[in-house]
Amino acid sequence: MRLYYKCKKLDFSSGGEAVAVLRDNEAENQGIRPGDRVVLKWSKDKSIIATVDVSDNKVEYGEVGLFEEIWKKHQLDNEDIVEIMFYSRPESIKAINKKMLGGSLNYQEIYSIISDISTGKLGQIETTYYVASSFVKPYSLNELYYVTKAMAACGEQLNLKERVVDKHSIGGVPGNRTTMIVVPIIASLGLYIPKTSSRAITSPSGTADTMEVLSPVDLPVEKIKEVIKKTKACLAWGGAIGFAPADDIIIKVSKPLSLEPYDKMIISILAKKVAMGVDYLVIDLPYGPTTKVHSLKTAKEIAKKFVAVGKRFKIKVQVEMTEAKQPIGAGVGPALEARDVLRVLQQHKRRPIDLEKKAVHLAGKLLELKGFCAKGQGMNIASAQLKSLAAWKKMQEIIKAQGGNPKIKADEVALGALNYEIHAKRAGKVVAVDNRAIEEICVNLGAPREKLAGIHLHCRIGDKVAVGQKLYTLYAQNENRMKLGLIAAKSNEAVKIVR
Repeated sequence: MRLYYKCKKLDFSSGGEAVAVLRDNEAENQGIRPGDRVVLKWSKDKSIIATVDVSDNKVEYGEVGLFEEIWKKHQLDNEDIVEIMFYSRPESIKAINKKMLGGSLNYQEIYSIISDISTGKLGQIETTYYVASSFVKPYSLNELYYVTKAMAACGEQLNLKERVVDKHSIGGVPGNRTTMIVVPIIASLGLYIPKTSSRAITSPSGTADTMEVLSPVDLPVEKIKEVIKKTKACLAWGGAIGFAPADDIIIKVSKPLSLEPYDKMIISILAKKVAMGVDYLVIDLPYGPTTKVHSLKTAKEIAKKFVAVGKRFKIKVQVEMTEAKQPIGAGVGPALEARDVLRVLQQHKRRPIDLEKKAVHLAGKLLELKGFCAKGQGMNIASAQLKSLAAWKKMQEIIKAQGGNPKIKADEVALGALNYEIHAKRAGKVVAVDNRAIEEICVNLGAPREKLAGIHLHCRIGDKVAVGQKLYTLYAQNENRMKLGLIAAKSNEAVKIVR
């Protein structure tokens, strides 16, 4: 079928590339997508190849908008008629098709995908197919390296010209907000640990969501550098900075589908470490039946990939695998997790000891990996920084530098929320705490979007409880959310008790 369009000169320049703009709905009806290449022909011997863009207001139906590179060079005018013929799909589409069919990709093919996602040339549908392609055939180590490299190359890079350490949790366990304790411990010892984190994908809170309770996290690169210069650390949201921008687009696509393939997780984490210039990295990899990683066998396979890909970038990676049967800490949800973090840093009498111990363990491993101390000494040093309140003083510096209130007290954080207590209906022993049930209840209460929403646990596995004893407390910002949370609580056995 021949397609004819009336020319419209647009006062836009691409900087060199020939671009033709079609009405979005019309292009879709003709099977033409943004990024496709088409032939524009206006006489027997005059034609060019142009890249398609679409718009809902720059051109009318039956019009093709021409960027300056076309109409100036070829002397095309308004009202001139051109014939448009499909020429080729973008290289990124071809690469996605190849991966969906089980093929392996080289760096150029992978870079074309990541670059087109970063610049918006690939839409949500195409990006979803890309995410799903890793289920068809897992990435090889070479492909993992290529995607990580491309992801980092397509965004901002932070070069501190210092040796940088980092700790990262893969998530999947409610609470577990160790990063916000590890960072000030490490920075208080004079090491550089600039930390960027994602917001929650399918969980009640991520590190960025929790830190946002205490200070702004949407910091531009220059502000990040200023904070690091003052404190040797930061706790910021990676999506505001432009590190690995394709990753945040992929996260948005993955979120409604609850998709987070392990390979994508490895790429997402390491790409941002490459962009941040990390040299030493400890990965917290919890596993268990109700976490992201269900078995020790799978955890070991993921750990090998983290170490192998990190080595390609000269990042020394150590993976700490721990079985996770229940939440870490007492609070689940942004404000309640922030309260737990502050209680540990401020050495509050009601601090969650399990959260403190895990943070100290990870901080100690990071110190040893860096060579800051001899093996076996890291935990003692990290613990001392907490007990002396040196870590809390460093956290105050970070909060202040990022624009928050450094004088905030732990018990002030969750004030103003509605609360409702769930009590034991039978006496017995707590034999299980369901991570997924906890997350489902918290999300229905409004987390992570509503900062005060979440759950505070009053019991742990192994505890003996009496009839009527508090098991957990629901927190919500309004009555409607509390009602939804209660429905979710009644539909889930979050705490299992056996007589």
